[in-house]
This record gives sequence, structure tokens and C-alpha cells, in this order.
Amino acid sequence: MKVSVLAFLKLTRSLNLVILAFTQYMCRYFIIGKGTTSFYEIATDWKFFLLVLSTVFVAAAGYIINDYYDVKIDLINKPKRVVLGKVLHRRVAIISHFILNSLACLFALFLGWKIFTIILTTTVLMWFYSNQLKRVALVGNLLISVLTGLSVYMPVFLYGTAQQTLLLYASFAFFISLVREIIKDMEDVKGDEEFGCKTLPIIWGIRKTKIVIYAVSFLFVCIISTILIHAELNTQLYFLLFPAPLFVWLLIKLVKADTSAQFLHLSFLCKWIMVTGVVSMAIL
Repeated sequence: MKVSVLAFLKLTRSLNLVILAFTQYMCRYFIIGKGTTSFYEIATDWKFFLLVLSTVFVAAAGYIINDYYDVKIDLINKPKRVVLGKVLHRRVAIISHFILNSLACLFALFLGWKIFTIILTTTVLMWFYSNQLKRVALVGNLLISVLTGLSVYMPVFLYGTAQQTLLLYASFAFFISLVREIIKDMEDVKGDEEFGCKTLPIIWGIRKTKIVIYAVSFLFVCIISTILIHAELNTQLYFLLFPAPLFVWLLIKLVKADTSAQFLHLSFLCKWIMVTGVVSMAIL
């Protein structure tokens, strides 16, 4: 039983889900509530709780269906991390995917038609991504990145406030996610190529794919800088002192990276850059 629970947590990327929920609650306290709303008020805000649950459940279901379709590829790329077919039956994945998506849509019904439409559309797109789009160069990367940025921007649809501030963090999440998704494709090129996937590294090669990442990074810096111009001085300084150096370090390490282990390290570094960005909400 304990092994199955641990395997399910691994399947749903529990750490990523915790980061997602943490990010949304940081948005609620420091941006929506502007640091003046009490923890009790936030803890008893049932609508926001349902919003977080809906988002987390959709993300968990997305991870499950992705692994369901990619089990053969993952046995080549990352055999030690595969749990479907080893610890958990594939039928468990399909049932869990259905239950989590159904609950997410049910909770979203209480939050208005906009949020319900977004959650329902996301469930469909995540299935379509896992089944088809992730095997298409850049399209799947962009879809996941848009959904990541949207998860940060979701509170706007519930409260209708702090659009500009949340746009900064949504843009940040979008671009870091896009860079990470492309790096993950470089990490998984062996298994993806074996099963006929058409990702950027397979079509253009590693060297040209790195050029794409540098182009995306340049666009990222331009857009974030434009948004930061209108931010508070303490926010500007924080981004310059923490996320910016980590991102520069990522790009420097990317130059010589050419093994799956090195790309895995860079993918993990992207997560830390994301976390440092989220923490900056505390000093707004």
C-alpha cells in the first residue's frame, strides 16, 4: 500500500503540484490580498480553495495521461522513474485521470463560467497534448507553457484585480516553462526518436535547438524588462539579484551541455528559477 501511494505521488509529480499550489496562494496573499488579508481569511476563502484544487487536479491528471501514453518512451529515456506497468496498473492511471478531471470541472462549476470553460478546455488540451501535440515540434512546448502561465493568471478570473502584476508573473512562468520544455526534449531525444516523435532536437539537432532557446531567452528578457519598468523598485532589484543571475547561469551552462544528465540538471535549474520568481511576491 505504501509503495503504491509513493508511486502515485511520483506519477503525479507531487513536488510540482506543491509548487503550483504554493504559487497560487502566494498570489492570493501578496498580490490579491496585498499582504493585508489575514491567513484566516485566505484559509476560509472556499472559492479560492476550489480554484487551487481545480488547477492542481487538472495538472495531476495531465501528468498521469502523459505518462500513460509515454510509458514505452520513458522506459528508454528514464527507466528508473517509470511506475506504470511496474508498480501501478495502467488501468489505475486511466481511472485516476478521469476522476481528477471530473472533480476539477465540478469544482470549477462553482467559480463561474470563465473558470469552468478554462478548466474544461485545459482537460481536453492536456489529453490532446499527451496523445498527439507533444510529438509535434514546438507546438506541444508552447501549449504546456501557455497553460503554466495561465495557472498563475487564474486568480484574475476570480477576483478581477491585479491584472498587471499577475501578468508579470504569468509571463515569467510562461517563458521559463517554455525554456524548460525545450530542454526536456533535448534530454529525451533518444526515446523520442525511437518512437517517431518530431521534437525540435530531432528535426533541427541539438545545436540549432540551443539557438532557439537563446532566441526565446532574448524575447523573454525584452518582455519581462518592459513589464518590470512599471514595477516597484524593490521588485526590480529582486529580479536583478536572484532570478536574473540564475537564468544567465542556465544559459552559460547550456552552451556546453550535451548529455541527458546535463540537460536534466538544467531542467531542474529552471524549477529553481521559477521558485525564486514566485518568492519575489513577498516583497511587492
